[in-house]
Amino acid sequence: MPANSIEDNRSRFNFDGIEAIWLVGYGSLIYKVDFPFLEQRPAAIRGWARRFWQGSHDHRGTPEAPGRVVTLIEQPDAVCKGVAYRVSPNVFEYLDVREKNGYLRFSTTMTFDDGSHAEGLVYIATEDNEAFLGEAPEADIARQIALATGPSGPNSEYLLRLADSLRQLGDDCSHTFAIEACLRAEERLPC
Repeated sequence: MPANSIEDNRSRFNFDGIEAIWLVGYGSLIYKVDFPFLEQRPAAIRGWARRFWQGSHDHRGTPEAPGRVVTLIEQPDAVCKGVAYRVSPNVFEYLDVREKNGYLRFSTTMTFDDGSHAEGLVYIATEDNEAFLGEAPEADIARQIALATGPSGPNSEYLLRLADSLRQLGDDCSHTFAIEACLRAEERLPC
């Protein structure tokens, strides 16, 4: 699949007659909310784990030196916490461009903090997209993140803002926090 997924996403869902739909964010959509929404709630999705396995050559890196951003990997017992936004379907005109680097929209069931459930959408970069980097040792991921910068800023900023946001949500994402610890050690950043 090509890294630019805009057209694929635009053909995946028909929003005719739909006034609002839930979207769950688990990465930058948690802390960089630059789109209008009708409602916002903490939510989790089951069976998926957050991993820094997607390359970013359009936001947090370049084609020559891609950064690393999160995607979701199927893992049966995992629970991935994030933030759900109830949005108008026209928001996807913008989000499909923002999330164009290999991310496709998929249907998912989300669970809110009060135990209720809703169907919605989530962007996932699958391993068959051109920008997928895959698994690597956490220290190597941190080193790549430390060196990468793109049009949206340093890749380290993405990691640190995500880690802070996950703490605020009460999500103990050991993968993200291990990479953060490696980055702080590499860059001698305060904890």
